[in-house]
Amino acid sequence: MTDIIIKRALLSVSDKTGLVELGQALAAKGVELVSTGGTAKALRDAGLTVMDVSELTGFPEMMDGRVKTLHPKVHGGLLAVRDDAEHAAAMAAHEIGAIDLVVVNLYPFAQTVAKGAARDEIIENIDIGGPSMVRSAAKNHAYVAIVTDPADYGIVAEGTTNLDQRKLFAAKAFAATATYDAMISSWFAAADQGQAFPDAMSIPVRKADALRYGENPHQQAALYLPLGPSARGIAQAEQLQGKELSYNNYNDADAALELVSEFRDGPPTVVIVKHANPCGVATADTLIDAYKAALACDSVSAFGGIIAVNRPLDGPTAEAISGIFTEVVAAPAADDAARAVFAKKKNLRLLITGELPDPRRPGLQLKSIAGGLLVQTRDNGAIGAEDLKVVTKRAPTDQELADCRFAWTVAKHVKSNAIVYAKDGATAGVGAGQMNRLESARIAAWKAKDAADKAGWSEPRTIGSAVASDAFFPFADGLLAAVEAGATAVIQPGGSMRDSEVIAAADEAGLAMVFTGMRHFRH
Repeated sequence: MTDIIIKRALLSVSDKTGLVELGQALAAKGVELVSTGGTAKALRDAGLTVMDVSELTGFPEMMDGRVKTLHPKVHGGLLAVRDDAEHAAAMAAHEIGAIDLVVVNLYPFAQTVAKGAARDEIIENIDIGGPSMVRSAAKNHAYVAIVTDPADYGIVAEGTTNLDQRKLFAAKAFAATATYDAMISSWFAAADQGQAFPDAMSIPVRKADALRYGENPHQQAALYLPLGPSARGIAQAEQLQGKELSYNNYNDADAALELVSEFRDGPPTVVIVKHANPCGVATADTLIDAYKAALACDSVSAFGGIIAVNRPLDGPTAEAISGIFTEVVAAPAADDAARAVFAKKKNLRLLITGELPDPRRPGLQLKSIAGGLLVQTRDNGAIGAEDLKVVTKRAPTDQELADCRFAWTVAKHVKSNAIVYAKDGATAGVGAGQMNRLESARIAAWKAKDAADKAGWSEPRTIGSAVASDAFFPFADGLLAAVEAGATAVIQPGGSMRDSEVIAAADEAGLAMVFTGMRHFRH
């Protein structure tokens, strides 16, 4: 059977968007409307004739509506194979009428959780009858149309459906019940039972957009958004201009936003990212000064980069940014002057994020591997001044300590092995993603010297800088490379078997060094 004329429709929806218009269109086609509770009332209030489910089943709704559609006359009408003689005989014997269309959307479980409802209210918003009808109708899509998305109302409003439509409806219906159950299981595991890693994990997400391609043109990609409560981020940002974001744009912009969010309560800060690694970070009294200092760290890598700021974007800063090619700029807000400047750059994407995400928020990170999935909690670890342990003979000065903490914050967001030199609230050199820490230290120093040469400075900013290492120095060689670059203070986790050798080397060079007791690997 392919085309089906809809003679009877069962409608039961929580979200009543478009309901009345659909009911009117179906009634105009001579379709009998069956409904429940608030849905039936909304249709009757619009002047439509509606049969209550209790009239169809001959059994009253009971237990505060918990039991109303769980009945053979409902599910028999949905599950019966119409051209099966035995099924037809059972329908006739038990006076079960066929139902050709089911329109259902489920109790607002996620919205109830999001508003901070009490546990009992959350439990009451777990839909039972709705998913049961959806699954019955979707299984029997050869004969029944199941609509769970109001965007599809216009299709069934014509009064007929074909098999291709019903297949599509069934796929969307099972996806709807799967994500609904995933939200419920996630809430029970995490919020109700406090389980970060339950035995079975469901991830409720929905597709927001198909992307042009993935990391490379031969790869496919899409953006998915979480269903239920979640932090706002790049995925929810408002794009004011520019062509659509690519997979790499999203990835890099997320890296920039996550780092700048570390400074959301600090002074004006600018982060410049290239290939998910920060190539320049700075804080200053004004946003434009912060941008200039961040750009000076590595103006070559900044070309075609991603910029994130922690303050509303102003016109002068936008003018400075527009001086070189920039792919994406993310900001909590942007004034009219900044928007006007960027409007002249048609390929630049301007993203308005609103409030920056909390860097200390909980959450999970997922990474696929061959044959499995790695899951870990977010790296939301942080240190305060009270967590630092001075391990050298010389303690850092206040300025050195401030630069140590700044460099440490940036290093947390640099791919391992990570070395970051910083001075006066700005990165001086960044060494990222090397196979050994010594090479990262050397590369960061070389980049600082190159930046000085390009800027015409008398010396690189590594002279008198603080250096951060995301993990301990396994040997003194990496630290000695920092000494050679001119660093005077070091911040690192500590914990190496050769800590004593590294401390001795620092003392001999007159360095101040502090241990954090926390590492920040980022692979």
